[in-house]
Amino acid sequence: MPITEILEKNAENYAEDVCLVEINPEIQERRRVTWREYELIEPDLRHHYRREITWHVFNEKANRVANLLLSRGIQKGDKVAILLMNCLEWLPIYFGILKTGALAVPMNFRFDAEEIKYCLELSEADVLIFGPEFVGRIEEIVDEIDEKRILFYVGGDCPTFAEDYDKLAANCSSLSPNIQIKDSDDAAIYFSSGTTGFPKAILHNHESLMHSAIVEQKHHGQTKDDVFLCIPPLYHTGAKMHWFGSLLTGGKAVLLKGVTPKTILETVSNEGCTIVWLLVPWAQDILLALDRGEIKLEDYKLDQWRLMHIGAQPVPQSLIKRWKEYFPDHQYDTNYGLSESIGPGCVHLGVENIHKVGAIGIPGYGWEAKIVNTDDTEVKAGEVGELIVKGPGVMTCYYNDEKATAETLKDGWLHTGDMAEKDEDGFIYLVDRKKDVIITGGENLYPVQIENFLSRHPKIKDVAVIGLAHERLGEIAAAIIELKPDVECSEDEINEFCKELPRYKRPRKIIFNTVPRNATGKIEKPRLREMYNSVNLVEAQNKA
Repeated sequence: MPITEILEKNAENYAEDVCLVEINPEIQERRRVTWREYELIEPDLRHHYRREITWHVFNEKANRVANLLLSRGIQKGDKVAILLMNCLEWLPIYFGILKTGALAVPMNFRFDAEEIKYCLELSEADVLIFGPEFVGRIEEIVDEIDEKRILFYVGGDCPTFAEDYDKLAANCSSLSPNIQIKDSDDAAIYFSSGTTGFPKAILHNHESLMHSAIVEQKHHGQTKDDVFLCIPPLYHTGAKMHWFGSLLTGGKAVLLKGVTPKTILETVSNEGCTIVWLLVPWAQDILLALDRGEIKLEDYKLDQWRLMHIGAQPVPQSLIKRWKEYFPDHQYDTNYGLSESIGPGCVHLGVENIHKVGAIGIPGYGWEAKIVNTDDTEVKAGEVGELIVKGPGVMTCYYNDEKATAETLKDGWLHTGDMAEKDEDGFIYLVDRKKDVIITGGENLYPVQIENFLSRHPKIKDVAVIGLAHERLGEIAAAIIELKPDVECSEDEINEFCKELPRYKRPRKIIFNTVPRNATGKIEKPRLREMYNSVNLVEAQNKA
């Protein structure tokens, strides 16, 4: 059953129940605003308010999106890209795309103009729906992308090179387009990347999406009464697929535009949140704020908060130990997954297994997992090998990339590229990443991109970027820089040069040293990790 049918049922069974709330931490007027009231507010003032929609209105909005796309010739199998910050429009747009039989193509809001263009072309997107934060980036590439694509703008003051989504959708029918969708039909394309930093387009069908909803509910036991707090970006498979648990049960979710400890605890308290998904840095910040007395638990209503879970990066054992000191009654879970396995849940710790904190866990509901050597033979407990997973959430393929698909999918098994070991109880522990991707604060950094940028500096002879363990962010990017002979260069000079990079891509540590390369000219990154004590990042974090 496609997840669009779950939405239809919720709209029928829970029509007037609130399903989504958007909270802006810079709210200037604290009062409730329904979607219909919101539409009467001037567009440039809308972001100041708490906004909410019911299941009926959610479905109605999704239908208008679908009918708008159909009126413009979008058909089953076409692709529609979404480039929006988290907002109340995001999920109705996503479901409206699915209702047409087209493929939703969520895009990372950190993409620069060239990355946006690259991913639009890679996915063969026919439409781009974007928000005000991206006008400048789209303007840079509009002459190259608008001739063969429809551009819809979500927000006030529509730029001249795009069409006004709000006005156009408002004039479309709110009735379901009633297009037949099968579980085997293509549903969405997500973007990932290997060590080269060039994104791959990951194709999933409707069975994958539905399975992720079932997995999430099975793992965390959502009921109609649960309220899920969602802070991470909705373009990420993790955030959206965790919300699918609320979709399956008809529960409420809150989209929070803010990550300060005070904002998070206020929202949990005011909205009655029972389930909160955090990234390691946010959990660390809450603990530090509590340690310093900047926030006090007694100032908030938190008794209903039953589950805190973390994903997107390894979790230090010390963090959970400290968390349980402040929140002794909380259930805790961690989820492992990747975009190729429709996000989190192919491996998970399980709320009943908190004594195994440090492990990523056991195979998730409906999933299989093995640790294998180079010839795909399963290794014994305690031996290190590559983690591979199999289940209904495995991607269909890398879109238009048969070679990469064949390298990653073998007999239905997805090769994750992560090195792991299993203990005597069957719990899986990550040892290191086979890929060189650095995960900092839940976001992927691609060393080659940073290396290519730094190599442009006139004083740099060679450069390598690796991840170093970091208490708050999980990892940080460190640049090992080999200077040209007889030149001098300071860290300040490199940091100033790196200001041309987006802030999150800038290396946090600069090390001046030689860069070791092997006989074939490849950087010897394992050797660098040994030199700078980052051989086992998970172990390093757990000792923090």
